[in-house]
This record gives sequence, structure tokens and C-alpha cells, in this order.
Amino acid sequence: MNSVIKGASYVLAHVPEMVYYNGTTQTTEKVVNPESEYLKELPNHLRTYEECVQYWPNQTYIGNAHPDDMAKVPFPFFEQKKEDATRFGKYGEIMPQDEFLLLVQICDVFEVVLLDKNFVAEVKDKFCENPIITEAMKAKIHEGFELSEIEHFVNEEHAEGLYNNNKLVGCVKRAHDIDVNLSAHVMHENMMSKASSVLALAYAVRNAGIQPEEVEYVIDCAEEACGDMNQRGGGNFAKAAAEIVGLPNATGSDSRGFCAGPSHALIEAASLVKAGAFKTVVVTAGGCTAKLGMNGKDHVKKGLPILEDCLGGFAVVLSENDGVNPEINLDIIGRHTVGTGSAPQAVIGGLVTDPLERVGMKVTDIDKFSPEMQNPDITKPAGAGDVPLANYKMIAALAVKRGDIQRTEINDFVEKHGLVGWAPTQGHIPSGVPYIGFAREDILEGKIKNAMIIGKGSLFLGRMTNLFDGVSFVIQANTGAEEASAVSEEEIKGLIAKAMKDFAASLMTAEE
Repeated sequence: MNSVIKGASYVLAHVPEMVYYNGTTQTTEKVVNPESEYLKELPNHLRTYEECVQYWPNQTYIGNAHPDDMAKVPFPFFEQKKEDATRFGKYGEIMPQDEFLLLVQICDVFEVVLLDKNFVAEVKDKFCENPIITEAMKAKIHEGFELSEIEHFVNEEHAEGLYNNNKLVGCVKRAHDIDVNLSAHVMHENMMSKASSVLALAYAVRNAGIQPEEVEYVIDCAEEACGDMNQRGGGNFAKAAAEIVGLPNATGSDSRGFCAGPSHALIEAASLVKAGAFKTVVVTAGGCTAKLGMNGKDHVKKGLPILEDCLGGFAVVLSENDGVNPEINLDIIGRHTVGTGSAPQAVIGGLVTDPLERVGMKVTDIDKFSPEMQNPDITKPAGAGDVPLANYKMIAALAVKRGDIQRTEINDFVEKHGLVGWAPTQGHIPSGVPYIGFAREDILEGKIKNAMIIGKGSLFLGRMTNLFDGVSFVIQANTGAEEASAVSEEEIKGLIAKAMKDFAASLMTAEE
């Protein structure tokens, strides 16, 4: 039987100062144009934590608003405030920068993260009030170091500074003197990804209502890679995060596929559970510091706030079929193959219409499609348009071509089967998966019967191939009870047939 989705989590870490110090757009600008007007102006466009929390897309991401509510919010979203916004949501939270830095230190097992002892003293109590932070995690909080020691590492030893309220409060040291894969820059990226994954993983276990001991396998599908000069991306973020969260029975590995990584990982996880290899598997991912402020130049130029100021994270728990929760149907798998090509129509065809056609379904048989759920508030000012809307129009166009809808029905199709984007531009984070938590609930409540999750990736970024990538799968209402009933019915028919055969044999014996 198909595996089921027991729960999901979505978390954000508001890290505005990492935008300036660690986002690739900004760090590149510092090299090529250090006196840039953009760099001078950027600090004036950074949001406060309160502004970040009140932002409608962020509230939707953590589950305090449904995508249906998002669809009613006037555009642009940053001009609207969600008045009843809170830090904690149904799926996770928006963690402030100072507390997140303590979480990063907790995740450090090689003493590369140093925090100022005064900063730790200021933040520790409120950090420990967070119910998701376990006693085991609290025990890992280091009392901190002298600021002078931290300044030495930043100024003399190539460490990456950690800042809060425009003050140096810590650093991430290099883990090797000459290995670029263990440089302070890479260690910083990896520690932030690990910490945001840890937060998501902790919430996912809670949300699924399972015990930490039940998790048997973890798959990390973020866009970072950890290793050293002998194995650059050897891994393993998954097991490293599981260790901090306290999943004693878990093993795991990393799966990579650029933005399509989460969809690949979820298909792998569903297959592992269905095969019986593991009873409970969690797919998790942390965020990317490189993508902070990625479109910042366009936002500043147009007078907008820096909207890419959060690290994203998510996790999805899959387990054996319980007869209740929505399941992943492995009979409907879309895939961008080597021969698919890069034309948008061909890509969507391979991911959407082809798998449906193979099982005799129309495009309209899928209630909701979740492709790249990029927030248009971020992408439109940067010239990339409304990414989800573009995907929905292409799906609708193919539906017209197949005869599933009329050309006049395209707009109605988009409204009925589409969603308004709300996810941060963290690469893999928006790629289909932000809707999984909502899809699970919508199916359980009977609002929809199924949803297609579509992940797309850009393999050409690695300079190994010019190919695109992508896979898709369908989440559907649980059919376990029906399958069980069908099996029972077949068994009954078999028993009746055997009884009749035995009866006929007895009659023949009697006649003889």
C-alpha cells in the first residue's frame, strides 16, 4: 500500500543582517563595486522582525493563513499587514535572528561557531522558552566567548562574522587552514542550512504526532553540500540534523536535484516506505544564505523593502498507510527525462499531462496543482513575472490542446486549480512542497480529493549538462480502506469458489 503523509512543517528564520554579509548578490557587489550606492542604501530597506512577521506570505508559509486567504490579499503584498499575525503558526514559526544564532551554536559539534558571552546571556532565557527547544538542545548552549577573541578570528583568521543589531556578536571559523570546502564561508552556509533544517525537523515530528524514536530514515534535500577536499559533497546533512533533534533510531542520507530536490526526495521516501524498508521517513531541508537578498537590487531600485530576508526550512513525515491520512500515489509520477528537452511546453507536458494520460486521467481530474510557488511580490519587481501564474497558464494551455477544457475556460481553470505564490525564493523551498501541509488538511477535510506536486530544477547551473530537471507526484485521499475491502471481497470469492468445487466433488463421489 502507498505511504501516507503524517505531517509537515514550515519554518522561517528572519536574518536581515545575513542579507548584507552573506547573500551572494551583496557579497559579489562588495568585490566588484565596494562603493556601490546599492550597498549604502540597502540597510535602509531591511525589515524589522515585526514587519517580517506581519507579512502575509510569511504567515501563510507557517500556516497562520490558508492559500485561499492569500488569494484575496491585494497586490503588492508588502503593503498589507496581517493584523493578527503571530510568531508561531500551525506548521512552525518565524524565529528572530538573535535566537536563531543560538540554535546555530547548538548545531555546532566541531567548535566552529563562537558567540559573545554577553550576547548569549541576553538571549538564552527567551530562547529556552520556545517549547520546540528540548532539554537536550538547551544543554548544548555554550556560555560564550570574549568579544575580543571573536574579533581576532574575524580580523585575523578569515572567520565569517555573525551580527545582530549592527553589532558583531559571534563568528563562524574555518574548519581547515587550506581546504576551501571547509572555509569559513562554506561552514557558515552549511551551519545555517543545518540549523534551519533542525528547526523544521523538530516541528515535523511534533506536528505528525509521532515519537522521535519512530523516525527510521531522514533525507535532506537542500541545495548545499558538505564534505572536504576529498569528497566535496559527500554529506550528510540528514543524519547531522537528526542527531541534534534527537532521533536515536534514524539513519539517513542527502538527495540533491537543485530546485527539484524535494520532489525527488519525497518520491524516494514514499518508495522506501511502500517497499517496507523503513516504516517512517522524514524529508527535510534548510535554507540558503546565498539567496538572501538575491533580487535586492531591483527591490531597492523600486523603493521596496528587502523581501528576501528569511532562511526557509520544511520537513514532511511519511509513514506506513494508516487508512486515514492522504497518500502519495506512486502510479502517477511525472518526469523530465533526458529526451524531454527544455521547451516550456515539453517540460510541463512531461511533468503534468504525460503521467495523467498514462493512467487515463484528464488535467481537470487534479483539484490543485502546486508547481514553483514563488512569491510574486519578490519576482515581479525583478522582471521574472508571476512564476506560479505562468506555470498554471501553461498547464491550462496543454489542457486545451488535449481537449480537457475549452480555450475560453483558461482563466477559470487557473482560478480553480491554481494557487497564489507565497514561498520565499530559497531555490528548493518554493518548489511544489509549500502546499503539502495544506493539501494534507484540505484532503482530510474533503475540500479537495487530490493535488499534484511539481518540482522543477536547473541542472545546467552545475556546468555538467545543459539539461533541465523535474519530477512530479500526486497526493490523494486515502484508498487504504477501499483496497482492504477489495482484498476481502476477492478472498470471499475465492472461498465460495473453493466451497462450490468441493461440493461438486462430493456429489460426484456420491454418484459413484
